Amino acid sequence: MQRPEAWPRPHPGEGASAAQAGGAAPPTRATEMREPSLYTIKAVFILDNDGRRLLAKYYDDTFPSTKEQMVFEKNVFNKTSRAESEIAFLGGMTIVYKSSIDLLLYVVGSSSENELMLMSVLACLFDSLSHILRKNVERRWLLENMDGAFLVLDEIVDGGVILESDPQQVIQKVNFRTDDVGLTEQSVAQVLQSAKEQIKWSLLK
Repeated sequence: MQRPEAWPRPHPGEGASAAQAGGAAPPTRATEMREPSLYTIKAVFILDNDGRRLLAKYYDDTFPSTKEQMVFEKNVFNKTSRAESEIAFLGGMTIVYKSSIDLLLYVVGSSSENELMLMSVLACLFDSLSHILRKNVERRWLLENMDGAFLVLDEIVDGGVILESDPQQVIQKVNFRTDDVGLTEQSVAQVLQSAKEQIKWSLLK
């Protein structure tokens, strides 16, 4: 088999004349298709029905300061709080959202992001929270279980990368992590109790 010929390297000054002559130009980075990125999620946040932040995580530097994040969240809330749709476009970003009693859950991606992918993350977040909050996805129960909510989010998205979109898998991983924490705390308590017993017996001798 013959090896494919490489693109000819024009001598200095030949590029313009070749283009004018209608000659084919070698592909450049500008014409190459960009590789799809794993970093698809820009932010996830939950607001109450007054637009106040309850939980938020940002995964890039689009809004580097808390003040900028809060302004963005307020603009998103104003645009979506009374809308019947479940998707919005704002500032070159795609936002999918879901309401539940007195909460609004948001997932934010770039304007070119696949909406179905964002919706799958949102659905997984809602279903996972519904499980750990015993189907009470509302402000009061979320505030009382904030640690669990952050664990759920960390199992779904890490650094903007989607890790999991199956709520059953998320719940299993969260339960495994909380069980580990429980065992660790129990082990520490046992060690402390054992140390106390040893000190007590040494003093009685």
